[in-house]
Amino acid sequence: MLQRLFVENYRSLRSVLVELGQLTVITGANGSGKSNLYQALDLIQAAADGRFKRALLDQGGMPSALWAGDRNKGPVRMRLAVSLDDLSFELVAGLTPKQAASTRFVLDPEIKEESLHFGATKRSSTRLIDRGVSAATLTTSDGEQELVKFLDTGESVLSQIGDPAKYPELTDLGQRLRGWRFYHHFDTSPRAALRRPQPGVRTSVLSATGDDLAAAIATLEERGDGGPLHDAVARAFPGCRVIVDTPAKGDFAVMLQAPGLKRPLNASELSDGQLRFLCLAMALLTTRPPELLVLNEPETSLHPDAVQALAPLIVEAAQHGQVWVATHDRALRDALQPDAHAVDLQVSKGETIARLAD
Repeated sequence: MLQRLFVENYRSLRSVLVELGQLTVITGANGSGKSNLYQALDLIQAAADGRFKRALLDQGGMPSALWAGDRNKGPVRMRLAVSLDDLSFELVAGLTPKQAASTRFVLDPEIKEESLHFGATKRSSTRLIDRGVSAATLTTSDGEQELVKFLDTGESVLSQIGDPAKYPELTDLGQRLRGWRFYHHFDTSPRAALRRPQPGVRTSVLSATGDDLAAAIATLEERGDGGPLHDAVARAFPGCRVIVDTPAKGDFAVMLQAPGLKRPLNASELSDGQLRFLCLAMALLTTRPPELLVLNEPETSLHPDAVQALAPLIVEAAQHGQVWVATHDRALRDALQPDAHAVDLQVSKGETIARLAD
């Protein structure tokens, strides 16, 4: 279980510590830092997956990611730290030095420090990773210290060491972080794949894009577990029922039967909110729950009735894995309480401040 997240010098997050529960709800106005916290979690997963440089590049590169407010003298460092059960992981990154040979790659991060420890306190006796820029000392399963050189300076040790027998804790942590699941944007534009029939296979985990929505629904129904989805759709859109059609061999298409209509509506006719609700419902009703499921502003494009129908699915999902929800909809937060650990974000002088919600 992810117990706490600490972020320093990342965008609006000058220094933010968030304690997490089984179900954590992050609220705040637009621009308060909700998406920055979401992206900080995504960066940690990207580090474990060997995508740290690319993930930062998608955000404008290392210079754009750093805290832009008042700073002390000296280099600024972005710090990402998490505590999971009995392990504490920390990664510190900054700009590539100007005198480095690869000065043309000015958007690259350089990892300055990286550590992994047993427990919440850093001690030499509990250290599993102690990294500088291009070299790290690792503790083997036999308790021996081993120096690893020539590391990629822009990627985490977790993505560069792959020996589970020698480094079981490193391997386990990497697998756990890579198993986190994020849902933020579903493309519901007129030409989106989500609106067209798609070939599919049995799908227990909805993709981040939602393109395999129809196959995921068909999989749930084939397993005999479609009841909660149909109940949720009936609450969100009274009188409606979701249908999966097979217009061609191997293809799957989402349709919605609405009251008073002689034929079901196909996905190209559904509203953005209807498609988003179906995607979110399937993300939450997965038959393979992740250790951590992260939803960023799930209320987008949803009618208040659909938001209220989503809340019980979130609460139920938190019974099978940890769930993090970032939202500016206080009605959703209220619907999730008292089950949720609620954190409210505010901004002071450009800096995000996290407080327990009232």
